[in-house]
Amino acid sequence: MRLDVVARYGELKVTESQREELTRWAQSRTLPAGDVFRAKLILALAEGSTWAQVAATLGTSKKTIAVWKKRFEEAGIDGLEARHKGSRPRAATAAVQARVARRVQQKPPDGSTHWSCRKLAVDLGMSHATVQRILTQAKLQPHRLDRYMASNDPDFERKAADIIGLYINPPQHAAVFCVDEKTAIQALDRLVPVLPLSPGRAERHGFEYYRHGTLSLYAALDVKTGKIEGKTTRRHTSADFIEFLTDIVDRTRWAKEIHIVLDNLSAHKTPAVQEFLQQHPTVHFHFTPTYSSWLNQVELWFAKIQRDVIDRGVFTSVADLSRKIRKYIQAYAKSAKPFRWTYTDPKRRIKVSE
Repeated sequence: MRLDVVARYGELKVTESQREELTRWAQSRTLPAGDVFRAKLILALAEGSTWAQVAATLGTSKKTIAVWKKRFEEAGIDGLEARHKGSRPRAATAAVQARVARRVQQKPPDGSTHWSCRKLAVDLGMSHATVQRILTQAKLQPHRLDRYMASNDPDFERKAADIIGLYINPPQHAAVFCVDEKTAIQALDRLVPVLPLSPGRAERHGFEYYRHGTLSLYAALDVKTGKIEGKTTRRHTSADFIEFLTDIVDRTRWAKEIHIVLDNLSAHKTPAVQEFLQQHPTVHFHFTPTYSSWLNQVELWFAKIQRDVIDRGVFTSVADLSRKIRKYIQAYAKSAKPFRWTYTDPKRRIKVSE
């Protein structure tokens, strides 16, 4: 068995193996800060530094140096272990946890809509850290709010299955489009210049703006390719809708059938629209259940154009807004891909009766 060679460094006798271990401690970024500090202290003494130099470098006192020097001389590296490991984290009893969970699900008495950790802690007479720990363990988040829309359509399952079937297994030699209108898109123009993006500073828009007017966007998403057929109009009428449908039919002459997924807007069910369907027997409407716009894939694309073009757009006129929307649609067609739309858990449907 190899014996460690003892080398004398300044005031301390440190073996080569101890020096290697202490060096590893001193350079570590994962060990506790106390261990790193004590390793640096012993290494500094071993290398011949005076107590005054060590105290100044490490920001400590001569009394602390004396304590850890003595412990190292008596027990080596084992003597550098902290004697006080800290108190064990307090765990709230089941009764306290139940009390917090029950109270947070009730309304605050001051008229506010929800609890904060500190407000709840004052109400229950305990520390906010304890309340926060209990809420985290119970996965209760009173600061968050999720919104939902429950469909009251008695024929929900059949309509949803019909539309999902078109997405998953469309008929052969048929085209499937998701159609909807994005109405009242405002052509907003900023009254002061836009300050561009720069290092350390985000793009900035002035608070004041000028409304040039609004327009509506008709969009048809081809489920198979992901491409968009779009058209902007000043109004939002049944006649505009029929004109848009006619454009879709003219551009899809190859299809033996055209299936269109759309919502229950009154403009989609007028006598003029019914007459259009009679004149085009290959066109079939599939209405989403009430309050179930999430079944229409074109809503995903509407969210995308809202983020990419409309939210931060500066439009000098309605015509400028229309031009920029058409430009985006043309560019989108070059890289369009179908949405991988899924409905993972039908059992999670929220019903009105619940």
